[in-house]
Amino acid sequence: MQKKRKQKANVTRQGYVLLLITLLTAMVVSLACIIFLFMPAAVKPGNADSIAETVALSVTEPETTEPPTEPPTEYPVPYPEYNGDVMTLDSQIKCGKALLIDCEDHSIVAEKGSPAERIYPASMTKLMTLIVAIEHIDDMDATFTMTDEILEPLYAADASRAGFQSGEECTMRDLLYGAALPSGADATVALATYTAGSETAFVAWMNEKCTELGLHDTHFVNSSGLHDPEHYSTMADIAVILDYCLQNETCKEVISTYTYTTRQTEQNPEGLTLYSTMFSRMYGDEVEGISILGGKTGFTDEAGHCLACYAETPDGHRYIAVTAKGENRWHTVFDSFRLYGIITGTYSMLETEATEGETRLPQ
Repeated sequence: MQKKRKQKANVTRQGYVLLLITLLTAMVVSLACIIFLFMPAAVKPGNADSIAETVALSVTEPETTEPPTEPPTEYPVPYPEYNGDVMTLDSQIKCGKALLIDCEDHSIVAEKGSPAERIYPASMTKLMTLIVAIEHIDDMDATFTMTDEILEPLYAADASRAGFQSGEECTMRDLLYGAALPSGADATVALATYTAGSETAFVAWMNEKCTELGLHDTHFVNSSGLHDPEHYSTMADIAVILDYCLQNETCKEVISTYTYTTRQTEQNPEGLTLYSTMFSRMYGDEVEGISILGGKTGFTDEAGHCLACYAETPDGHRYIAVTAKGENRWHTVFDSFRLYGIITGTYSMLETEATEGETRLPQ
């Protein structure tokens, strides 16, 4: 009798255990079904590579009402902007476009046409060529041998040249002055080939520098400024490039030089005497109260005549003027005088240009 009671108790205990297990299993299955039904598709087991991934993906960041913002990018030279009054010019300026920048606060002082409109920069391109080359040259006395491969396409394109000859060993310093002063395409291609291995690779550096400087609408195809529909810039971008060039003492010295004589070589026994295309048309002191100290001219049929130059007042206050789409070389020169006259009040907008063909070579 006692044995039967014990067996009955065991059966009852087993029943309770089975019932408890059944209930727990049902609860787990139900909970799993609920989680699966409401779980986002992206974190269901079939879409995650592991349990750890599933757990990680199921944890979401709290929603925010404001999108995340990236820290502002700082550029070597602030971009020109409108701060206060801007003089809008029209018939007072002969060139199709003109821009005057105050380098102290990078404000636009005066303009003719939009500074953001595309232009063909012609040989103002060489400002970028110079600074990119300088930043990749370790030894200014290192030499490069000029080749027919460089010169012959330039002869065919009737590009301006400094006068280096095939087989001539040119120093980096001579090539820099050859690119800046007489606007020599032979020098720019030589600089590109020496520093980057090819002009194509060098132009890629130039376009990378455009990004580094935060330029808005500039793209280069060659190192000299020869015309190409995809070779373009804007007046504001050119002003930034020139401003950046002035931060480098070597580049500043090169574009501020009146004349320079290269070293003597077999091909040029007396060296080449190079004249600045800009300073062959001005002395730089024509506007009382400010001195034009350097710059770069440019011309192609498509670009017209153009000029980017900088000037300083006696107290060192610096300005940059860019003129473009001039009908002749004197328009760019005298329009620059007029622009700087806005600052000093010493040069009339009515001053007339020199006659075509007149030059003023420094003595």
